[in-house]
Amino acid sequence: GAPAEQMVAYTSSQAHSSLEKGAMLTGFGHIRLLDVDAEFAVRPAALTGAIEADRRDGLVPAFLGSNVGTTGTAGVDPLRPLGEIARAEQMWHHVDAAYGGSAMICEEFRHHHDGLELVDSYTFNPHKWLATNLECSVMWVADRRPLIDTLSVTPPYLRNPASESGRVIDYRDWHGPLGRPFRALKLWFVLRGFGAEGLRRMIRNHVGWARELAERVDDHPRLERIAPVHFALVSFVHRDGNEATDALAADINSDGRFYVTPSEIDGRRFVRISVGSTWTTADDVEALWDLIEASA
Repeated sequence: GAPAEQMVAYTSSQAHSSLEKGAMLTGFGHIRLLDVDAEFAVRPAALTGAIEADRRDGLVPAFLGSNVGTTGTAGVDPLRPLGEIARAEQMWHHVDAAYGGSAMICEEFRHHHDGLELVDSYTFNPHKWLATNLECSVMWVADRRPLIDTLSVTPPYLRNPASESGRVIDYRDWHGPLGRPFRALKLWFVLRGFGAEGLRRMIRNHVGWARELAERVDDHPRLERIAPVHFALVSFVHRDGNEATDALAADINSDGRFYVTPSEIDGRRFVRISVGSTWTTADDVEALWDLIEASA
């Protein structure tokens, strides 16, 4: 393989900071943050152009991180064309679906997974939107052998018949730490307690309420939505500019009943409303809109 300093990782300019940090910790010599389109999804042409430029410079494209629900705007990258590029370039293709992955329990959102068969690994966080407390992240790999071959260290005191016969899976070979808490237990209880249909109902309610909020934002003379509502995240600005947008977020948060997070893209401040609490009701969303309208 190529030396780490020649290897390049690619991901969206809108990706969560953990992707960039992970590439740094892994030792990639270069990280490319790719341009996005008007809906904050990576443009395949941006990836192709970056790869061509890096190959001309003698670098080695090695990793692509795609997103299903970016942090700021819930943007969704086109997995199929990106996956085809990654396959052609023999790059590892990881999908960060930390937020949007929970919605895939509902069939109507699975078009966002088109091209998933081209993916090497996938993660999503039930603690973000699947009624599960922090921390709970789910990881899937198409082929676990490269992961295990890279991370396996087996001193005599860790050897045992069950592990060496393959009767049990040693997750110590899947990540950095030797030990790990039983995180799956709380997710098991959520699945048993809510059931698949209960969780689908919760997700669908949240998306429906978010879309209603988005329609009201669109109809408001002083507010402007900046991104599509793929899931249950509504991102918008105050038309009077950044100071007015930050003031609106501060007014909402100072009320004490709700919490929104401001962010920024290309120098433009915006407000993020994530309808995602396990216990959120339609009345809560209505009260939030009343507060927004009074503050805007």
